[in-house]
Amino acid sequence: MSTPTQTRNTTAFFAQAGISFAVALAALLLAVLYLPVDPWTRAFLAVTTLWLTTSAFTLAKCIRDAQEDQYVVSRLDQARVDKLLADHDPFRSVS
Repeated sequence: MSTPTQTRNTTAFFAQAGISFAVALAALLLAVLYLPVDPWTRAFLAVTTLWLTTSAFTLAKCIRDAQEDQYVVSRLDQARVDKLLADHDPFRSVS
């Protein structure tokens, strides 16, 4: 029985994800800023952009937490199975 290995992201992947997010957010904010609409529409789009961004971070955190909880549960289950197997002696007499 093997324990699941935990993979780590490389620094380059983390940097690429961060830069990609920053460029996409900046492009959207510039588009909202230079859109030829009245101030109320621009404000609505800006608030919606902020809401979408914070919701994306919250969703990512919830998914990460659920995966970490699943990993902890599987490690606990594996430890229980290992203990049962270690305690099992097929040659012990039943009395």
